[in-house]
Amino acid sequence: MTDGWNWRRPQPPPAAPPAAGGSPWWSDALADPWRDPYAPSAVVVPSAPVSTGPAPEPVADPDAPRRSLTPVLMICLLTALLAGGLGGTLGYVFATRSGVGGGTQLGGTPLAAPSAAQRAPESFGGVAKQVLPSVVTVRVTGAIGSGFVASTDGYVITNDHVVEGAGKTMAVSFSDGSTAPATLVGRDPESDIAVIKVSKSNLPAVQFGDSDSIAVGDPVLAFGSPLALVNTVTQGIVSALDRTIQAGDPGGTTRYYAAIQTDAAVNQGNSGGPLVDAAGRVVGVNSVIRSVGGSEEAAGNIGLAFAIPINQARRIAEDIIDTGKARRTVIGAEVSAGGTTGSSGSTGARLRAVQPAGPAAAAGLKSGDVVTKIDGHVLEDGTDLIALVRKYAPGATVSVEYRRGTSTQTASVTLAADAK
Repeated sequence: MTDGWNWRRPQPPPAAPPAAGGSPWWSDALADPWRDPYAPSAVVVPSAPVSTGPAPEPVADPDAPRRSLTPVLMICLLTALLAGGLGGTLGYVFATRSGVGGGTQLGGTPLAAPSAAQRAPESFGGVAKQVLPSVVTVRVTGAIGSGFVASTDGYVITNDHVVEGAGKTMAVSFSDGSTAPATLVGRDPESDIAVIKVSKSNLPAVQFGDSDSIAVGDPVLAFGSPLALVNTVTQGIVSALDRTIQAGDPGGTTRYYAAIQTDAAVNQGNSGGPLVDAAGRVVGVNSVIRSVGGSEEAAGNIGLAFAIPINQARRIAEDIIDTGKARRTVIGAEVSAGGTTGSSGSTGARLRAVQPAGPAAAAGLKSGDVVTKIDGHVLEDGTDLIALVRKYAPGATVSVEYRRGTSTQTASVTLAADAK
């Protein structure tokens, strides 16, 4: 049928090549231009293949209640605080010990010093630590001196010239700074030894040595309060033994010493303090110095100091404590003050007079004899004889060498105590 128009029936689009091994129809049926739009249709969706792999992880429910993070945060905070505190402490210790920070730091790395911190008892530091508690400073009106505890019940030995002019009471101070009143027990001006009693008990007493056993060159320590500098310790050696000294103020008592000479520094205020050996045992009482000063106030140490031997000082102190006075050892003869030179040029102590019943007379010595040696010690003059005789205890027997005319003789003399 025709109506003047040349109608052509629409031709279908060329068919898509069939999928290999598949359906000859188009895979997209909904896009088929020849499909009847009113015909029922259905899309077949193939089911997913069954998986043979591992099971999927469970998914948390976002609406489920969550666990609180507060304990975790608190643990983290406390850990941080502890770590910070520990780090700060270690840093401070390191900076303090190594000198880091805080400006200029001089010196090298400190060395470990156990030997310095733990000094051996026989070292000078060990000896000083042992002796200092027994050393006292003696304070009298307008003066200061030294002393040392001789017994646990409070007896203190010092020099006579330290307490000279003082009243019956005085004060002493100890190395720890404590003080205590003291009273005068007794004094012996000629030996320059005095004893005072401290009102304190259970005191640390010194250990006594043997002044006859020391030798020139032995190390010694001097303790005391030189120039009011309390708790002072100086070190030196024994420079000489039996150094005869005549001392005393003009018009006052003349003192004689057969002294221990030392180069340990001793100054005013050291008087009465102990001179100790390397074992800390007292071997002498510091008493006098030799100085180039023009006056006593200007006198100072020049390495010549003298101590009364402790054997002599201890004996006198015991006499004072037991009887109230000291025994003076004598030979029973008077001597000329100066030296005597014989025809051979030798010197000695000339006996000006001999007591008839005295020790010298009993040994056969006579007036006019010149004593040249006593127990091997050479005598220069009468001072030497007096000083050396007083070193010994009454009853001691000594060997005496003397010159009579042109002959030299020897005798054994048993010394005695002065009748006074």
